[in-house]
Amino acid sequence: MNILFFGPNGSGKGTQGAILKDKYNTPHIESGAIFRDNISKGTELGAKAKEYINRGDLVPDEITIPMILDRLKQNDAKKGWLLDGFPRNKNQAIKLDEALRAADMPLDIVVEIKLDREIAKNRIMGRRLCVNDNNHPNNIFIDAIKPNGDKCRVCGGELKTRSDDQDESAINKRHDIYYNTVDGTLAAAYYFKEAAAADGAMKYIELNGEPSVKEVADELVSKL
Repeated sequence: MNILFFGPNGSGKGTQGAILKDKYNTPHIESGAIFRDNISKGTELGAKAKEYINRGDLVPDEITIPMILDRLKQNDAKKGWLLDGFPRNKNQAIKLDEALRAADMPLDIVVEIKLDREIAKNRIMGRRLCVNDNNHPNNIFIDAIKPNGDKCRVCGGELKTRSDDQDESAINKRHDIYYNTVDGTLAAAYYFKEAAAADGAMKYIELNGEPSVKEVADELVSKL
């Protein structure tokens, strides 16, 4: 299964990707990690990307997409993959779709986790990290995992916050890009939604991101 994942920051997209990775032994490939890997290894594409990044410019699709395709062709992805973090606009979606088809790696499934923007922002700003174990789930805006006052709900440890989780302007900026249905990330998702409606070979799955992690995961697995 070749799967493309969409969802705003705060929707639990990364968590669901990790669940699918473990369940189906499918690599969860995040676009940012591809950049870091190519740059650290000093690949030709990585060197070109670094030039743009160092100037503060966006890396062109002509560099990004070949980098992504190269990662998707690696041995661990031969039986399928889960791509997350790209495309971020409709033009990138068109180019990625064309490149995947040309490489005979067409998408099988596109997943969109839907979540109200305000809820997504609250989930990010409500995250609390346990000093004993960051994997202990604590969030002041999610009833099921609310901490015990200012202590970890799992072990009673002290809690802290990540500075970027509390940067409301940065969160809004990321969400401005994602929720833009004209030329943002949702426009990319809707491109694939229309393609799936016109082409029965591709499946488009919409999930409500509000329920618990387990409920969303159960619904996702049932629809795959």
